[in-house]
Amino acid sequence: MRILITGHTGFKGSWLSLMLASGGHEVSGIALDPLAGGLYEAARVGELLHHDVRLDIRDAAGLRDAMSDCDPELVLHLAAQPLVRESYADPRTTIETNVLGTLNVLEALVAAPSVRAAVIVTTDKVYRNVGRLDGYAEDAALGGHDPYSSSKAMADILTESWVASFPGVPTAVARAGNVIGGGDVSKDRLMVDLVAGFVEADPVAIRYPDAVRPWQHVLDCLSGYITLAGSLLRGGEAGAWNFGPDPDGFQTVREIADAAVAQWGGTAHWVDDSAGTHPHEAALLTLDPAKAQRELGWRNKIPFPESVAWTIDWYKAVANGADARTVTLGQLDRFAELAPDAPWLQALSNVSR
Repeated sequence: MRILITGHTGFKGSWLSLMLASGGHEVSGIALDPLAGGLYEAARVGELLHHDVRLDIRDAAGLRDAMSDCDPELVLHLAAQPLVRESYADPRTTIETNVLGTLNVLEALVAAPSVRAAVIVTTDKVYRNVGRLDGYAEDAALGGHDPYSSSKAMADILTESWVASFPGVPTAVARAGNVIGGGDVSKDRLMVDLVAGFVEADPVAIRYPDAVRPWQHVLDCLSGYITLAGSLLRGGEAGAWNFGPDPDGFQTVREIADAAVAQWGGTAHWVDDSAGTHPHEAALLTLDPAKAQRELGWRNKIPFPESVAWTIDWYKAVANGADARTVTLGQLDRFAELAPDAPWLQALSNVSR
């Protein structure tokens, strides 16, 4: 299948590109330049792509032309400004990228007759956070306190409004939680900061150690996107879909930091920086994935402790000289072995026109 991924040079996009290319699909990508040292660069992802386009998705005409050149059957839209703290520093770019960039993708889909389905990725942070203990389901109210969260809520509402107003390519929204895994180098992300400190034997300052998040390995998250895409191609329901962990994945930052320290060993440690001055971040965020579990047959396969172990093992192996692509593909193989009957493995196979 011919697949186009926007944001393919980012952390999730690079893993997704490797997942799909290793599955025999013709994968193309549209994105900004990759971050130095990230998975895209380390695992030489570009070598496996049919088209590898550098483009800002705020460029509507350029995006339309690039999508047409790639001639995709399936589009997975991951391109975004994905960082909460960066959204405080540069709210305009965040909103333009996440909202107008998504509009440009939706318009480009209309002009690309080859496209048969599209998945627009937003985030679990689209929900109006009222501190509820049970997870937010897809019909919960949307909102967003910080510029990043509000921009993704706007993109989410825009997508659902677009689909209702201009019926055409089957298009769904995917919402996922805090993903971890090897190869992420984005600033101000917990696991990235932890590993950087561990490598240098420096204490890692943690802003909100008691904040609760739905932690999930990147492979579980992406398997959800692929499963949803396959369902759309087979005539399944569009709408919005949550992809989050089982209850064991709802952990405090303190718990995931402690697990990472134990897995790394040696001099690894962290310090509590909650007394410092930091921008607002939600203290509690939970997600209800029951709909995807019930209707798509999808669910997490890597429990919380193992998700931390897989992540730290990736970074340690690469830090010790292992080839990043070999390590990544090895974890992909392990993931497939966990559930040989998982729907994502067959989601894009034998999909008739």
